[in-house]
Amino acid sequence: MVENHKYAVVDIETTGHSSTSGDRIIQLAIVFINNYQIVNTFSTFINPEKPIPFFIQDLTKINNEDVVNAPLFEEVGSEILNMLQDHIFVAHNINFDLSFLQSELKRVGLPKLICKTMDTVEFAKLMFPNVYSYKLQDIASELHIDLQKAHRADDDALATAHLLLKCIERLSSLPVRTIELLHKRSFQLKSNLSLLFFEVLSKKRTELDTKEYPFYRNIPLKPVNEDVLVRPIRQNFPLDKASKLKLFRSSLPNFEERQGQFELMDTIHFAMREKREIVCEAETGIGKTLGYLLPATIYAMEKQKPVIISTYTTHLIDQLVLEEIPKLNQLLGVQTRVAKLKGMHHYIDLYQFWQYLQLDDESYDETFAIMQVLVWLTITDEGDLTELNVSGGGQLFVDKIRRTNRSKSDDLEVVDFYKRAIHKSETCDILVTNHAMVLADQDRENRLLSNGSVTIIDEAHQFIHASISRKERIFSYTNWKYVLGQFGTLDTDQLLRKLSKVNVPRPLRERLEKLYVEVINAFDVAVSCIISSVQLMNTRSKNTKRTISLDEMNIDPPILRLVANSIQSFILSAKSILDSSYTKNATDDEASIILNEWEYWIRELEIKVSEWDEIFLQEESIEAKWLEIDSRSIPGSLTIIKRPLNFQNDIKKALNPMREAVAVIWTSGTLSVPSNRHFVTSQLGLSEKIHIHQFKASADYYNGAELLIIEDMPDIQHVSQNEYVESVAEAIVQTVLVSEGRCFVLFTSQDMLRKTVELIQDTNLLEDYMLFAQGMSSGSRMRLLKSFQRFSKSVLFGTNSFWEGVDVPGDALSVIIMVRLPFSSPDDPLFKKRAELLTINGQNPFTAYSLPEAVLRFRQGFGRLIRSSTDKGVFIVLDRRIETKSYGSDFLQAIPNIPIKKVSLEDMVLELENWYTK
Repeated sequence: MVENHKYAVVDIETTGHSSTSGDRIIQLAIVFINNYQIVNTFSTFINPEKPIPFFIQDLTKINNEDVVNAPLFEEVGSEILNMLQDHIFVAHNINFDLSFLQSELKRVGLPKLICKTMDTVEFAKLMFPNVYSYKLQDIASELHIDLQKAHRADDDALATAHLLLKCIERLSSLPVRTIELLHKRSFQLKSNLSLLFFEVLSKKRTELDTKEYPFYRNIPLKPVNEDVLVRPIRQNFPLDKASKLKLFRSSLPNFEERQGQFELMDTIHFAMREKREIVCEAETGIGKTLGYLLPATIYAMEKQKPVIISTYTTHLIDQLVLEEIPKLNQLLGVQTRVAKLKGMHHYIDLYQFWQYLQLDDESYDETFAIMQVLVWLTITDEGDLTELNVSGGGQLFVDKIRRTNRSKSDDLEVVDFYKRAIHKSETCDILVTNHAMVLADQDRENRLLSNGSVTIIDEAHQFIHASISRKERIFSYTNWKYVLGQFGTLDTDQLLRKLSKVNVPRPLRERLEKLYVEVINAFDVAVSCIISSVQLMNTRSKNTKRTISLDEMNIDPPILRLVANSIQSFILSAKSILDSSYTKNATDDEASIILNEWEYWIRELEIKVSEWDEIFLQEESIEAKWLEIDSRSIPGSLTIIKRPLNFQNDIKKALNPMREAVAVIWTSGTLSVPSNRHFVTSQLGLSEKIHIHQFKASADYYNGAELLIIEDMPDIQHVSQNEYVESVAEAIVQTVLVSEGRCFVLFTSQDMLRKTVELIQDTNLLEDYMLFAQGMSSGSRMRLLKSFQRFSKSVLFGTNSFWEGVDVPGDALSVIIMVRLPFSSPDDPLFKKRAELLTINGQNPFTAYSLPEAVLRFRQGFGRLIRSSTDKGVFIVLDRRIETKSYGSDFLQAIPNIPIKKVSLEDMVLELENWYTK
């Protein structure tokens, strides 16, 4: 008989993160679960005997009045301890709740709580491995769990209890074999989830599993959905306005007519018919995506060839497939066949995964990633590894199970996700891919994207970045040391020593070790020479971070060549191991895995030596190469970047076959600037004869926007940087206090951002606010954005990478402060090289590149402010050059026609107060 466990789901709110530093509990809640049912709840405020910090009040909505008459912890601690006895302690991020509670029990002289534990963060990551975020608020929203007041212990504990039950429900729905494979590894988890895995597995074994799962080598997969039978489309393209209105109003509730959207549809419709190449710049508010989807899909179905849509990021692909195409289906009254196609390395290699599954000896991160993949394989249709949300260590494992040209198992054909994606792409109506895939297609013998009826490049300006990224090469010292460190010596427990288990004789292993030591020595000498060269270049700058063009450095070429030669010698001998008679007789699972690991790391080393060769030993006529280093971390911070400046040929080669066969549509929200209409299209290699069609949002779309220029800011060229930073900090503080947060601050320099944020923190003038700063606060750009949206009183400080691709509709963002006009730094190596080439060609670098690039960024920065017709926001420019320099008008002409006011800092405060009381 399997024991029926009882669970106590706990959440606490505190005055801060550290009980040892004097922080205290202000609210504690428990939800009791028995027999998978919520049976009871307990909640109490607790008097912390100290004021609650303002940001905690903002986060929890618990203030000092709520706790003033509440019991002290010593008055309720004993009762809480008794309630939790004989229960499994459950919390979302158990390390915080349980350790804080244990500290408080100890402080008041109560015994330690002895209990089994389960962490719903760990459990949720396993059961829902494709969810974007595991913060309680995010995953509750994803799983439709009611969470009215996040960061209140009672609401959070209840939501966590429902999350636990959802996880148990998901676990119970998995195939028996998957649960068996999970249970086998569950003893290595950080909390006692193995108890639950055994409980569910025992119950599941007594039931009849009615769902049929396909298997790959005894690993359950998701049943394959049969292809949707598509009814022939009866919809012709609606040529006149009345037909369009009739179609949209009959299919989409709450449809808002947008003249620009209809004009965009017509333009694309006629371009496809005539197989022309056009550029469509469509402002936010046009409804661009549906504007091209409707005419293109009707045309594709008519021609019985797919429309190929390329965009930049996975997020945009998901947005297209999950949000926009369902609207299209509603309009057309059919279920369109949609396929997503990415490069081979995005897909899982099931044979490689099966081999790793045979081993028991793994790190926690590897075990956890394997368990996530096992669950994911029962829910994924596409086998695209970017669907997985894995930790840093887990990512290293995921990289080992990517599909490559070397995938060699015969039985993989049945469930080869990459081949399945290719097949689907040949029989679909809409083929969604990314810019990287379009560019890489030129290198394939049999092009995968040659069968379209029309090609649409969305986010077209990002096609330039995709081409640059494809050709960019980066040397990272830490990354190199990591790859080289995998081989080890015969005395260390790494790959060279493990070769003894696959019958490789000792003399051969000793020869490999000798070659490996030569590689390490050559590499260390080369790195020492590079660092010495940096140190010889005296600098008066107090900044610890340095950026130096490689052209300015003196590095001895033979030393660099020796690294490449020694690695090539090592690779040659290392590869011979794979073809030797010794290893061909190694057939057991462990030997097979060791050889796979050996092959994987040799392949990684081949990539590394190729990068070394391209960065240090090959010279291209048009490229920028520079070194970045931080004197506080040498050699760990050493990074060398090579970036091409001639990418037009790469883009032309990728697009020319499509141009010859079908219409090509380039579209984006920002593709031109007033002073240089062809600034972006010329970089894309497009002829000036190709017409740029511009589609504007309706006049009232930007009714909620206003631009303020602060005219009494100091001129940065006439004051010290510290003085300028003080003025910037004051302007930010004044703005934030009036707007009560919900504010982006955009910088052009990470250094100035850091100094400004540190000054604001030192003054404590915004102590009631949550400050999130790119490069200072931990987490990715999307994580910072999510954190910013979570707090009503918050400010987000960002640099250039925040200027586009960030969507914050509604009240979450109400002010953007632009500290400086977004010109590239004249010291930036990439900009220097561009300027040099333009000068050689007789062009003015400022007017030909620097100004239009800055205006484009300015447009993109403004584009973050108003994301729907109901949004309201103020764009504040602190850089006086927008009014004092002749080129200032270029910036103002680049944005929609909105009220522009020049005000002093003092008047700005009054203006904002009036704005918010309207």
